[in-house]
Amino acid sequence: MNRKSFTRTAHNIYRDDRGAHFKHDSTSEFLSMSARDLIIGEAELDDDEEADESIDEDTGEVRRKVNGVNGVNGVNGHLSDSSEEDEDDDDEEAARAVREGFIVDEEEEDFEARERRRQERKKRRREERDEEEAGLDEEDLDLIGEANPEFERRIQAEPKLKRLKRGHKEDRDVRPRGVDDIFDDEEEEDRNPGRSRNRQVDDEFADFIEEDFSGGEGGGQEDDDIAVRRRPARNIIGAKEAAGLDEIALEDMKEVFGDGLEYDWALEAQDAADLREQGQADPDDLEGLEKGIELKDVFEPSQLVDRMLTDEDQLIRMTDEPERFQIARKPYADVEFTENDKRDEAVWISALMLPKKRLDADLKEPFQRAVAKVLEFMNTDNCEVPFIFQHRKDYLIHAKKTLVPPDPKKPETSEYIMSAEKVLAQSDLWDIFENDLKFRALIEKRQALQRTYDNLQGMSDGFRDPVIEETLSEAVTMEELQDIQDYIHFQHSARLGDMALLNGPGTNGTQRRPGASRMIFDRIRTGKVYGLVRAFGITADAFAQNLKPGNRRQYTEDPAERPDDMADSEAILDPPDYSSGAQCLRAAKAMFAEEIFMSPRMRKFMRQAYFMNALIDCHRTEKGLRKVDEQHPFYEIKYLRNQLLNDIAQDPARFLRMLKAEEEGLIEVRVRMENRSGFTRSLYKDLESDNFSEIADAWNRERREALDMALLKLEKMMAKGLKEAMRTECENQVVKVCRNEYGKRLDQAPYKPKGMQLGTVPRVLALSNGTGIFGRDAVCWAWVEEDGRVLENGKFTDLNLGDPERGTEDGTDVKALVELIERRKPDVIGISGFSAETRKLYKQIEDIVERKGLRCADFEDEDGKPTSDKLDVIIVNDEVARLYQTSDRANMEHPGFAPLTKYCVGLAKYVQNPMAEYASLGRDIVSITFDPNQRYVPQEKLIKQLETAMVDMVNLCGVDINEAVSDPSQANLLPYICGLGPRKAAQLIKVINLNGGEVTTRAELVSDPEANKLAAIGPRVWNNCASFLYISFDSSDPDMDYLDNTRVHPEDYDIGRKMAADALELDEEDIEAEVNENGPGAVVRKLIRDEAQDKVNDLILEEYAEQLEKNFNQRKRATLETIRAELQQPYEELRRNFTLLSTDEIFTMFTGETRDSLCDGMIVPVSIKKVADDYIEAKMDCGIEGTVPALAISNRADVSAKQLFSVHQTVQAKVTYLNRKHLTANFSLREDELQRPYRKEIDRIRDEWDEEQERKDKESMMQKNDVSGRTQRVIKHPLFRPFNATQAEEYLGSQARGDLVIRPSSKGVNHLAVTWKVSDNIYQHIDVLELDKSHQLSSGTTLKVGGRYNYSDLDELIVNHVKAMAKKVDEMMLHEKYQNLSKAEVGKIKVLSFVYIAIALTIVFPERWLTTYTEANPKRSVYNFCIDPKHAGYFYLCFKAGQHAQVQHWSVKVVPQAFELQKNMYPDMRALCNGFKLIFTNMQNGKRR
Repeated sequence: MNRKSFTRTAHNIYRDDRGAHFKHDSTSEFLSMSARDLIIGEAELDDDEEADESIDEDTGEVRRKVNGVNGVNGVNGHLSDSSEEDEDDDDEEAARAVREGFIVDEEEEDFEARERRRQERKKRRREERDEEEAGLDEEDLDLIGEANPEFERRIQAEPKLKRLKRGHKEDRDVRPRGVDDIFDDEEEEDRNPGRSRNRQVDDEFADFIEEDFSGGEGGGQEDDDIAVRRRPARNIIGAKEAAGLDEIALEDMKEVFGDGLEYDWALEAQDAADLREQGQADPDDLEGLEKGIELKDVFEPSQLVDRMLTDEDQLIRMTDEPERFQIARKPYADVEFTENDKRDEAVWISALMLPKKRLDADLKEPFQRAVAKVLEFMNTDNCEVPFIFQHRKDYLIHAKKTLVPPDPKKPETSEYIMSAEKVLAQSDLWDIFENDLKFRALIEKRQALQRTYDNLQGMSDGFRDPVIEETLSEAVTMEELQDIQDYIHFQHSARLGDMALLNGPGTNGTQRRPGASRMIFDRIRTGKVYGLVRAFGITADAFAQNLKPGNRRQYTEDPAERPDDMADSEAILDPPDYSSGAQCLRAAKAMFAEEIFMSPRMRKFMRQAYFMNALIDCHRTEKGLRKVDEQHPFYEIKYLRNQLLNDIAQDPARFLRMLKAEEEGLIEVRVRMENRSGFTRSLYKDLESDNFSEIADAWNRERREALDMALLKLEKMMAKGLKEAMRTECENQVVKVCRNEYGKRLDQAPYKPKGMQLGTVPRVLALSNGTGIFGRDAVCWAWVEEDGRVLENGKFTDLNLGDPERGTEDGTDVKALVELIERRKPDVIGISGFSAETRKLYKQIEDIVERKGLRCADFEDEDGKPTSDKLDVIIVNDEVARLYQTSDRANMEHPGFAPLTKYCVGLAKYVQNPMAEYASLGRDIVSITFDPNQRYVPQEKLIKQLETAMVDMVNLCGVDINEAVSDPSQANLLPYICGLGPRKAAQLIKVINLNGGEVTTRAELVSDPEANKLAAIGPRVWNNCASFLYISFDSSDPDMDYLDNTRVHPEDYDIGRKMAADALELDEEDIEAEVNENGPGAVVRKLIRDEAQDKVNDLILEEYAEQLEKNFNQRKRATLETIRAELQQPYEELRRNFTLLSTDEIFTMFTGETRDSLCDGMIVPVSIKKVADDYIEAKMDCGIEGTVPALAISNRADVSAKQLFSVHQTVQAKVTYLNRKHLTANFSLREDELQRPYRKEIDRIRDEWDEEQERKDKESMMQKNDVSGRTQRVIKHPLFRPFNATQAEEYLGSQARGDLVIRPSSKGVNHLAVTWKVSDNIYQHIDVLELDKSHQLSSGTTLKVGGRYNYSDLDELIVNHVKAMAKKVDEMMLHEKYQNLSKAEVGKIKVLSFVYIAIALTIVFPERWLTTYTEANPKRSVYNFCIDPKHAGYFYLCFKAGQHAQVQHWSVKVVPQAFELQKNMYPDMRALCNGFKLIFTNMQNGKRR
């Protein structure tokens, strides 16, 4: 039994359940890999490719690598694999076991005999493998073949399944090598770059230097390669000769790596798995005789979850209920609805939705009835939203019949006018579904609280709490139920504790562990101090009831004593905790305040008051003061004040930005109540007594103090709850905006070829220049047929049109493009790209089409005559193509294409079917921006909403079930079909394939025993999805039904057949004869065959609808219209025409800018491309090109442009005019223009902005700058920023390694500072001394760094100093000896044994990897580099020279163009490594002398 068989077993199990392979990363895969694969670390799939290929990313050309003799791997192009021989051995062994009667019944064989035979089999296997090791291996056969050309080797058969093979090796010179070559990595890098090596050493230090300077020696690597290619022995014994180890080293190796028998359990499991594959039982596997291997025994749990292969997934797959319903309702599976609950739910959901619908008063009752009916369809009939919208549409419409005044001439006749008003849209149905889930959660919590209260009553007779009984039945929100739960735990915590002791803590869903404060309140409640609480004269609940308008007031009674006198009485004092009156009074007020705070009615009142009168303010923090300047996106909310909830509802995204800024510590969002003092005074009146006396005044003071204490806690709770409620509502509004935008992009049919029907798939030629420069870089193209096949692709390099007047000829590729178009006849040319240069390509292709008279494919005009029209050239939305080009799907479909060609394929596919391309993205759909504020919304919530839009559109269009079985792009749509989901869709395709791979009728999806068809789905799921899965009608097949090709649901087939019969004017006898002869669908067949579909327009559907409602109580008026339309044109394309991009959309796609980020008046950096005397040409970073007119160059008329500016110079410019259509602009470089910065005009209402605080903050910042003594210098350089060190690091935090900013220096006006990013969270600050300055604030003409390096300007300093060091940092970090960890964390290392079958991948504890490596390899020395996080620009060189040496660390400094070690300079990493070894060797030699 071999490891490959074990992996095959896992694959077969997966195939049985999913019908396809997938790459996995489990223990089974680890066992399936041979030792050589893991050692080299270059495994790849064997049957995916026959030779190593690499693809030129620019051209897409495929280059092949050749290895070994004659350019092939192994022998005759095959790799040797001993697992093939193992399979043969296992097959022979199994056959021999059967012949000998080895497998017998368990009853006939005792345990000892079975164990003895098992040991014999294991021994025999080991002997056979040892013989195999002693036999001729592949290298021996190669040598024989070289010595004897007539010798012919046996060619092994290709394995049937996928296997892992070693990566190809480059041809290299081979030299014998010894054990003292462990660190000789630089020489070998030259011979074989990119490979890591393991070598041995004779002693601790001999390996450090000598091989780096010797040439042509070495063979140890080849010896290792030969050892790796051989099959590893099962036992380490017998391998010492091959390894060259003595007995002591062998014992040490055993201790580290084991004896090689650790995986016998896996081989035995493989034996049992093979037997189970053959349908036999393993006599040694007692448990396996009772149960077979399961998926969870083979794959990791995370893999099962990702692949939807868990037991829970299987339950969803097999349960006859819509998959989305099962997943959404899973948390509420145990909730039971009563009839009252069902009625309450309709009222509850209607109350939530009505304020947003804004319906007329007379439609409110029909709206509530419609909601109740939809809930019945969802909860009773298990109907999903698309089914209800499509087949129960009449219940979403309020139809009203209005009597028309009779004609005086015919008073006996009466006529009615039918008017219909839609009360529920499809999006409303999804809201009802979401609210249904919320109501289920509400009912679940209410029932849990009711059980808790019932249990409390059951513990003691006569116990009741009117507060719980009254508020629990009135609670309609989760917040109110939570208030009741808090009240129960506060008021009855002692009883709850007793109940938990009696019945166990799991008897109810509300048990909590009491806190210290709760225990204090319990002691007060049960002690004498509570008498003082009663003396307040009113309960907290009675006070809360007084606050509700319309309630009868309960008056407060005053005691006969003052509060302080009563607190000092013996009736109240309760030592030792409350031994003084002051303590008792404080405790009583705290208790009364807590009772007010815990009162459910009081919380409900406060919540309503807050939502009606809340104001929201934004207060900047100290961090926000520094970081949020006028250019910051959060500046618009920095001083925002007095925001009402209505203001937030109108701009929900702004509130989400507030919360985001608060999370980042930039502002604090505070919620307060408008006119809080007046509100508090009104509460005092309902709490105080009406008596006039000194005692009454004293008690009223205590009551007010207690109320103030309660209000502080209540306000904090209300503010937090309001913010969370508003966050949820605002997120819902934003995701609905995204859903609507997504729905618009889905609601577009394929591009309509001229003369064709809407829905016809076009043939597309797609071109793109990617990020290339127009006219210089190649243009890639792809030709995609209407069936999605890519028949041709290539590239054009010269598409310039000639000018006959000037005598210039067309570019070399113009003729090829014209020939391609005339040969293929595309319906449309699609163009897109990644930069503004693509706009020039679009114009160029348009000119070629116009000049060459290129036309689209011929079509028939209205008169039926063939004609053609000019070929359309369009700019295509590339948001899907950008994701497609790097996706696994693109690599699988077009593995040999260049990325830009795949991008062109993505463009063409988008033109052919936008909906299918969006569906193929899956969860990656969130990578597309539908609204700039979607980044403030949780991804799961966004995905959920976007999925509903896809479900709506897919069910509108339907899916051809037979195409979905064979076409992956159509199969991607199946999970969105009504009733299905990813699990049920996969199961559906699997069963259809088992049934023959084709569906002829919808009915057979729920099984057809007569035709031996298995059930693919259950009746309920089938009822949901049947009408959305259509089957193309073939009139030659008598078993097919025309209605299966329509949107008509099978439940309405009889109605459709009746309408067809009435249209054909057939009587009952004709219908019966037709049906008896040709089956149930015969009448519809006859209608189609006679081409009489138009006759259905003569039918009066109102009469049909009235009869159906009268006789069957079914409202089908809208359904009848659907049937009539489908009989005339089945599954007509209902999506809108393909949408061409607007000017703003094209501008954003090519430049990445929006109207907010780039507009007239903004100051932006530009790069000068050309300088003339009267104008300057410049280009922005986003690719927009523009000119600077003569009058906009400078204020100085006496200086020419060439004296001020030069080519490639980067300067600040103001945008004076922006042409968004042609992607051009006009700039100004005048100093007076640049001194007026751009400010976005914001229309604010009065008291909305704290202008006073803004003014104070600006003055404060100016004073800080003055106090620091730092003059605010402005350097004309695009990288200059007015930052301090902290701000510079924050700015560079999200930038790439090597990026930098130039900033003012704290050392004065003669210094500048340059901060550059060395690595993540590591920044180096460079002090630059300015010399030879013309005046104090100008830049110096000589820049000096560190007293050693001089530069003439900032650009030279950046290139020759900062960028030079950044390159050295990159060189260090890309070196194979570099560990991406700190000195204390260097810890990941692979400990490899070349004589042991398994590879131990050991992650050693920090700072132990050097020790561990040398312990495992006692004769070797090792070194590595790691970064020094405390000193920017420095690295550690960590090394250990042998097993018993100490770990040492040397510092390596990065300087421009070199590395500095021990005050020695080294130009590159190879020199640094060799220099280190030389220094160390000299040091050791000096010690020995």
